[in-house]
Amino acid sequence: MNLKFGTDGIRGPVETLITPEACLRIAHATGIVMKELGWDTVMIGKDTRVSGYMLESALQAGFIASGVNVRLLGPLPTPGVAYLTKSLRNSFGVVLSASHNDFLDNGIKIFNADGEKLSKELENKIEKLLETELKPVKTEELGKARRFDESGARYVEFCKSTVPSTVSFSSLRIVLDCANGACYKVSPEVFEELGAEIIPIGVTPDGFNINAQCGSTYPELVRDEVVKQRADFGVALDGDGDRVIIVDKEGNILDGDDLLYILAFSNPNRVGPWSGVVGTHMSNLGLEDGIKKLGYDFKRADVGDKYVSKMLTKKGWLLGGETSGHIICKDLVSTGDGTIAALKVISSLLILEKNPSEVLANYKKMPQVNLAVAVKNKDIANDKDLKVRIKEIESDITVGRVLVRASGTESKIRVMIEAPEESVATKFANDLINIITSKS
Repeated sequence: MNLKFGTDGIRGPVETLITPEACLRIAHATGIVMKELGWDTVMIGKDTRVSGYMLESALQAGFIASGVNVRLLGPLPTPGVAYLTKSLRNSFGVVLSASHNDFLDNGIKIFNADGEKLSKELENKIEKLLETELKPVKTEELGKARRFDESGARYVEFCKSTVPSTVSFSSLRIVLDCANGACYKVSPEVFEELGAEIIPIGVTPDGFNINAQCGSTYPELVRDEVVKQRADFGVALDGDGDRVIIVDKEGNILDGDDLLYILAFSNPNRVGPWSGVVGTHMSNLGLEDGIKKLGYDFKRADVGDKYVSKMLTKKGWLLGGETSGHIICKDLVSTGDGTIAALKVISSLLILEKNPSEVLANYKKMPQVNLAVAVKNKDIANDKDLKVRIKEIESDITVGRVLVRASGTESKIRVMIEAPEESVATKFANDLINIITSKS
């Protein structure tokens, strides 16, 4: 059983990798490791995939067998599980979700007692235990399970509490796309209870339609609805609610780089914990330049919100994120939270009394082309011929960047090229994709 942690937990096809047996073993191994740290209760949340019901039961059995108590949260955004984990003592959190992937996949994300993704050291400990005998604790030491029906209400109230009392959403019309995922119930409640008029889409999950032509990976759906409904904003979340893409009233799609810049621009206090911003190797060069011109330091982490969070902790900073829409506001939350990031961006713009286009006019992105190709062997990313071509392209681009990496969540290799002209970036990106395809 080849179960390994990637950039965001363990993820893959339900039929071949994230099986009931796999979940049983992962839960048992995780329970043993967590009990050694003094955490005797696990909060289990999930998104809306049809496989979640089956795998939730397997996780429950594995944790109980290790002597860990289980609290079943039901469908709840990943950041909601992180929040509850942090707010309750002696507990850790597990989320059944494959984030932005389709319903055929599922995955397991684990949070420590501080509501943060596990360290590599703890992941390694869990992996080592996966192949050992699954032996339950003594019967009198078995864990117990119960439903925790307050999870959604607690998360809604927490989200609302992050909006300053002086800010009102009562004049706003917002298109909200919940990707038929974990946010389908709680996020509309948050915006409605703050006074906004909500036009909901992606709020009718059936177990199979999560992320299907909707959500943060298909922001065009929200964009078209914003224009049609003459809305003030569009908010597109992903299947587990840790990503967000925002659309302004003109129909402009704002990615994670844009949202980071808006949050940095709106912050008047740029010292101490607010003196720097963390992006990733995917963050646009234009963002780095713009952030530095605002007076911040800027650091790049590896791709993955857990690495952004780790860099923020290392630097002692509070704001970071990814182009894909993972935004971490560490003054409020311990991990990427699409709903809270949207609330903070919209609140910031209301306080500034500016439209997004007015703020974003202060920085200019470099043309960036992102392509991905499915592969059976992700080691192709280290192919010698590919590396030679990358070096050639880097020498041809006087200003720009080339990044080729194996996806940490899918069987794909991703190619990113920045260049002063989009046509140049597109040509070179296709060159690399052709090499990868010929090797696969």
